[in-house]
Amino acid sequence: MGLRLLACLFHLPTAVIYGSLSLFVSILHNVFLLYYVDTFVSVYKIDKLSFWIGETVFLIWNSLNDPLFGWLSDRVFLSTQQAGAEISSPEVVLKRLRALSHNGPLFAISFLAFWVAWAHPGLQFLLCLCMYDSFLTMVDLHHNALLADLAVSAKDRTSLNFYCSLFSAIGSLSVFMSYAVWNKEDFFSFRIFCVLLALCSIVGFTLSTQLLRQRFQADGKAKWDQESTLKELYIEKHSVPQEKRITLAEYLQQLSRHRNFLWFVCMNLIQVFHCHFNSNFFPLFLEHLLSDQISVSTGSFLLGVSYIAPHLNNLYFLSLCRRCGVYAVVRGLFFLKLALSVVMLLAGPDQVYLLCIFIASNRVFTEGTCKLLNLVVTDLVDEDLVLNRRKQAASALLFGMVALVTKPGQTFAPLIGTWLLCAYTGYDIFQRNPLNNVCQVPSGVSAHQPTILPQDMAAFCVGPRHSCHEAAVVLNGSIISYLCNF
Repeated sequence: MGLRLLACLFHLPTAVIYGSLSLFVSILHNVFLLYYVDTFVSVYKIDKLSFWIGETVFLIWNSLNDPLFGWLSDRVFLSTQQAGAEISSPEVVLKRLRALSHNGPLFAISFLAFWVAWAHPGLQFLLCLCMYDSFLTMVDLHHNALLADLAVSAKDRTSLNFYCSLFSAIGSLSVFMSYAVWNKEDFFSFRIFCVLLALCSIVGFTLSTQLLRQRFQADGKAKWDQESTLKELYIEKHSVPQEKRITLAEYLQQLSRHRNFLWFVCMNLIQVFHCHFNSNFFPLFLEHLLSDQISVSTGSFLLGVSYIAPHLNNLYFLSLCRRCGVYAVVRGLFFLKLALSVVMLLAGPDQVYLLCIFIASNRVFTEGTCKLLNLVVTDLVDEDLVLNRRKQAASALLFGMVALVTKPGQTFAPLIGTWLLCAYTGYDIFQRNPLNNVCQVPSGVSAHQPTILPQDMAAFCVGPRHSCHEAAVVLNGSIISYLCNF
């Protein structure tokens, strides 16, 4: 029986094994996103100053580690022409798989550090965030880079992304299970649950990376003739210039001339902020915006759907991408979210079920859009390869440079979210006796401005529930209006 199972695993398609890596990330990362703020605030009782210091340091490290790790990983690919030694694509894939086999289990171990109090809350918060993000960055960089390295055609990349979305949807089931064991007063069951998730992730990373390595060591090198098709677009075999070693400053100068890259990272910065804002504060907004209108079971259902539906929707979106193109689908999602925001703003907060649909759909479509953007980055990798006449695509490095600009949105999300929650609901997560109402209209600001910035949100405060609804809808609409311009 065991031999038969191993035989079945060995004959799985490469796309399925690649996609399974998303499962072992998502079962941990979804739980992390949902509970890490609540754990440190409600269970460990972190003070506001330590929380903001930790998030500020994390903001810096979170932005720098992606290009740092990407440069350390891919800098050799930028100077292969000088040495005259060509690095083959199978060797690049095997290098990335070795990195995943080491960093995947370490990522799972760092996940466990959040759920046991082992230091002062402020110090533990800072160390856990930086350690967790370091290993998550290494896993994400090499996993995303494989999307560009394993396939050249848009069809093959869409297939790889399809299985990533499928397994990510399966991994989101951990959110449903976590809701059953989450208890702020009795943390033991939740800790056991997290240990079991981490063990599953460690075993999964080890097995999947080993299967992929065996696959490429056995027959993978014979399947890379299609790479020559892309190379013929930018290189002539009879005249290959000798290039000097490219420094980081020269690489940044090359990126500064990459116009599509610059437009994309500006758009993605806002999209990442919107995505993580929804992830971090979805449970709290349910609790303080709808707790008196919906049952606990309905709240649990909305919570679970908000994590699973984006991945299921992405399976459909990817089929649309094959027919209409990635860019048309992403632009359509932006306009759809804008239309929903306008409808909700006109309907008002008294339409409870419509408000539930809006909160859930906003989370679903924002998360789903983020899942499609990796396909855009792979196109940027190809464009960088052609524009700068490289012999090997530095895919992990380019993913890291995208993250350098967009990752601050991930850190600003909880910082701005805690302020918004207090300002518009009167609930301060750092105090046991929340303020009843801290909203006041700033002087010189109209309460009916159609487009506003986050710092001007107080103009919409006329009451806890109404003000939170209107501010959230206008913030969402302002963000989507900006994104649609791209």
